[in-house]
Amino acid sequence: MTQAIQKTLRDSAAMRWTALLLLALAMFCSYIFMDILSPIKDLMLSERGWDSTAFGTMQGSEVFLNVFAFFLIFAGIILDKMGVRFTMVLSTIVMLVGAVIKWYAVSDGFQGSGLEAWFTNNLNYIPLFDELGVSPFYEGMPASAKFAACGFMIFGCGCEMAGITVSRGIVKWFKGREMALAMGSEMALARLGVATCMIFSPYFARLGEHVSVSRSVAFGVVLMCIALIMAIVYFFMDRKLDGQTGEAEEKDDPFRIKDLGQILTSMGFWLVALLCVLYYSAIFPFQKYAVNMLQCNLTLEKPAEGSFWASESVTIVQYVIMLVVAATAFASNFQKKKELKYGLLVTSIVALIIYCYMGYMRQSAEAIFAVFPLLAVGITPILGSYVDHKGKAATMLVLGSLLLIGCHLTFAFILPIFKGSAVGGIIIAYLTILVLGASFSLVPASLWPSVPKLVEQKIIGSAYALIFWIQNIGLWLFPLLIGKVLDATNPGVTDPTQYNYTAPLVMLACLGIAALLLGLALKVVDRKKHLGLEMPNITE
Repeated sequence: MTQAIQKTLRDSAAMRWTALLLLALAMFCSYIFMDILSPIKDLMLSERGWDSTAFGTMQGSEVFLNVFAFFLIFAGIILDKMGVRFTMVLSTIVMLVGAVIKWYAVSDGFQGSGLEAWFTNNLNYIPLFDELGVSPFYEGMPASAKFAACGFMIFGCGCEMAGITVSRGIVKWFKGREMALAMGSEMALARLGVATCMIFSPYFARLGEHVSVSRSVAFGVVLMCIALIMAIVYFFMDRKLDGQTGEAEEKDDPFRIKDLGQILTSMGFWLVALLCVLYYSAIFPFQKYAVNMLQCNLTLEKPAEGSFWASESVTIVQYVIMLVVAATAFASNFQKKKELKYGLLVTSIVALIIYCYMGYMRQSAEAIFAVFPLLAVGITPILGSYVDHKGKAATMLVLGSLLLIGCHLTFAFILPIFKGSAVGGIIIAYLTILVLGASFSLVPASLWPSVPKLVEQKIIGSAYALIFWIQNIGLWLFPLLIGKVLDATNPGVTDPTQYNYTAPLVMLACLGIAALLLGLALKVVDRKKHLGLEMPNITE
């Protein structure tokens, strides 16, 4: 009888959660590299001569090939034909190649090289793309920014491919089990990559006696090497699982052009897709400028030389405390005993207060913004569970839009008022960043689970692929727009800590207003067509 119910790796909780950890760590590393230059935007100006337009153009290049070369669609085809484990390894290799190129672009070795001369003299005009105003390069763009953009394009192809693959891998290992918890855990760990980047990128750039932006990117390259190792280990685990089950890898329906007709005629689909692009465009591009925005709107004084707050060890201590905040907040959601649940919550709150105090004492904009994902990590499981059991997905999208608008307008108009107040400004910044992170949690909890209610089961893959492609348009466009608006509204400003961010922040708030109107429209359509968006995902 024992042999008849022989367990596979998937039946072992330890093994399937190990598989999840391998996939999540790979995405954790990719999230760090994705924003590796964001907290050191000021150094990119002083060390490499990148103005805001160059910085924004380079940051937007990450999704350029996904949008204009339709690589995102090709990635889905590769995944469908080759399976999870092959595509996971391939995606991490592609990310590593792009990361190495970006590192060399900002390194001292690139300066004065023949490659720098070539990039200075070329790629100043791209036929058709220049006429359409969508070129990833422009005349006068620093050569290092051009070459870094090339590397970031390649990295972006691998990153989007990995994102699709990880979701497919989680379904394979957790189907019929704790899949929602697994996806939430993977997302929580990946978002901690944002905080990790904000803390350690400036740390490595300023490590030692002289500033080196290439050290920060090198740190990201090392992490991408670790991601590749994680993918290779997962490859062998996944292959062993298939050997045990005797089954070929599960296949999703491939993306088909003919599916577009049914998808594109769905009003509900278009509202959800546009909500997605508006919401993510107001968050991810903002992350790339958020540290510099705080530097421009807060009164920050460097701690005294030789003090604990100016030491390198304080970075490590604060990071450990951040992990305590995230771990205890996340774990509290799954405790049945009230004593343990509230004990973890109290521990998380106390650790969060300590973390915020340390950020204030360090007078570090990077450490202040690193608090962004911490509240989201704690409440994402709560929101997901609420939508599963109570519904109200469309209402949550409306609430998320309202919070988004409020946060960006607070950054634009209220935070500058407190610039002369060292304590008041940082308190306003902390509270607004935490609320913004919480609003971000409403999207994955309510938007993504709504898609299966809008299209037939057999074309869900095609619908998700199209939504990701539309989302990437915003992720390409708005980093570039923020940079251009910032330069246009700050003529002659050479100090990167003296920019006026009002106009870009108002632009992002307008995205929130548009998302709010679409959310209200979605509630109307849901009520008229009975889409079920306000209904719970789990029917008792």
